[in-house]
Amino acid sequence: MNQQALKQAVADAALDYVKAKIDEKSIIGIGTGSTTNCFIDALAGIKGQVYGTVASSTASAERLKSHGIPVYDLNTVDEVTIYVDGADQSNHQLHLIKGGGAALTREKIITAVANEFVCIADDSKLVEILGEFPLPVEVIPMARSHVARQLVKLGGDPVYREGVVTDNGNIILDIFNFQIDDPITTENQINQIVGVVCNGLFAAKPADRLMLGTPSGVKTMTAK
Repeated sequence: MNQQALKQAVADAALDYVKAKIDEKSIIGIGTGSTTNCFIDALAGIKGQVYGTVASSTASAERLKSHGIPVYDLNTVDEVTIYVDGADQSNHQLHLIKGGGAALTREKIITAVANEFVCIADDSKLVEILGEFPLPVEVIPMARSHVARQLVKLGGDPVYREGVVTDNGNIILDIFNFQIDDPITTENQINQIVGVVCNGLFAAKPADRLMLGTPSGVKTMTAK
């Protein structure tokens, strides 16, 4: 079973889980990335049962609309029943690294609003210690050099992601060679740097449920 097949399997399993959670008034939060795209395409099969969605990126919003699935501005909805998104890495505590698609800030906002966050991924994303995948940090453009210097002091090697502008008009620094032993502390430290909008550690508020596509089927982990 190749990686794409694993992504599709976990997206289909997530759809079954979501169907049991929603009613005719539910708003579903939708993330960004290749695994989430599989979920969006699967969601199209039950679009008649979906009242509406909120999306973490312009790309996801456009994909949803192409299927005829309603997309709302987050400010216009009272509640997000469930949020479905992928991850670049997860540890066993369901702390995540996200932001490979540069949508981390909007993803974190929807995570904060949602009643439940379901993370979907293939099993290659589960690790013991976060950090092998470079940690994205969204930064106000004029603060790029200042933030980079502070990230070096924390022990990482920040690299400007060339040619990328977030949906918020900001830039991304990716932190390489950065083993993250205490994700909650590290998330807070980076957020305290002036000029940082958000960082891709989802640890203070981790996923509630992690669904992993594996060669032997979809496995589920829940936050302890």
